[in-house]
Amino acid sequence: MRKIKLEKYFNIACYAECVSCFLLFLVAMPLKYFLQNTLLMIPVGMIHGLFFTVYIILSFRVRKIYKWDDEDFVFVLMSAFFPFATLWVEKKLAKTNRK
Repeated sequence: MRKIKLEKYFNIACYAECVSCFLLFLVAMPLKYFLQNTLLMIPVGMIHGLFFTVYIILSFRVRKIYKWDDEDFVFVLMSAFFPFATLWVEKKLAKTNRK
């Protein structure tokens, strides 16, 4: 896959993972626990899991493009486990001029 396409897909994955996390934590979970409505929990959870996996896989692919050292790469992988941290990765770490 070409570099430009891979960078574009990584940026999309960062945003998609963040939006799916937002929907899961701020829409589906309150509906489940406050209104006992589990209608959105399963599909939103599955979508979030898909985008989480795509983000992790693409992180391995774009590591060489952005020339992340081991510390930066571990930080990118760990940011997937914190809500909305992938936006910070996309804005700060991926946009730095390391090419």
